[in-house]
Amino acid sequence: MKNGKYECAPGYPIVRLRRLRSSPAVRELVQETRLSVKNLISPIFVQEGINKRRTMQSIPGIERIPPSEIIAEVERTIDLGIRGIILFGIPSKKDSQANSAFLDSGIVQNSVNLIREHFGNKIAIITDVCLCQYTTHGHCGLITSGKVDNDITLRTLSKVANSHAIAGADMVAPSSMMDGQVKAIRKGLDEKGFMDVAIIGYSAKHASPLYGPFRDIACSRPQIGDRKSYQMSFANAREAMREIELDVLEGADIIMIKPAVPYLDLIYQAKKATNLPICAYSVSGEYALIKAGSRMGLIDEDEVIIEFMTAIKRAGADIIITYFAKKIATMLNE
Repeated sequence: MKNGKYECAPGYPIVRLRRLRSSPAVRELVQETRLSVKNLISPIFVQEGINKRRTMQSIPGIERIPPSEIIAEVERTIDLGIRGIILFGIPSKKDSQANSAFLDSGIVQNSVNLIREHFGNKIAIITDVCLCQYTTHGHCGLITSGKVDNDITLRTLSKVANSHAIAGADMVAPSSMMDGQVKAIRKGLDEKGFMDVAIIGYSAKHASPLYGPFRDIACSRPQIGDRKSYQMSFANAREAMREIELDVLEGADIIMIKPAVPYLDLIYQAKKATNLPICAYSVSGEYALIKAGSRMGLIDEDEVIIEFMTAIKRAGADIIITYFAKKIATMLNE
């Protein structure tokens, strides 16, 4: 290096970086970013009132499963080497106040109980803490006078998180994007003695069109309006960093960026800004786009999956939630 610039060795005008790409063995030796099955979290959708698996055209390969199959599903996940799941519940009853979200006998609570009883600590159980699947209006918060009421919703979110902790969840993941949700949930958990239950903050969750397939499988489409008043604009990077900073200050143990691939810049910035673990959620729309391209013969599905997930990891994600988790695990294990 001379005057801050790299120069070729005298008499050698060509720098041959291809020497380190010459064979699969050499490329493997110098690879900088590596995916690991141990960094993956697999989403599971459990539905009350069904007795067999249900598929959705919008998200092929991902199913709603009945409670009777939760043990088999988790066992398969563990056998692949995956050590984290995130549970989404689809209740048989909804109302305007999301009362079924915090029942001791609720779909998520019962599922957590079953998993914990059967597997002990072999799997990290993460639960989604939101109200959209449990409300008749489909919003992530409770509605007062035609608007989502942030502060009233906080009390309900705290009740939901506590009910999940009682059931045996290791981590709760509030995804409703209410201001102050991490602080309210942390306070509620600590007051009930659940100091060891961690919080994954959905810190920068964007108002994205890429959630469509999830809303189909989770039965969570808003029946009125949209979620842009509480999910953040995908155009605002500085606002995203403010959201992340607030979650850190409020006591989040892990922060999340969602979606993943369109926001690699935010994953990178978050990695530089905090020492907390970074979770990236590669969402249902990302999954569906890859699946559609593969079905049309436009891309090699396996290669694109690995490239996308490696990019997410390279940007700074320590943990990746992906609907491809089991497929990636299978590929990595081969």
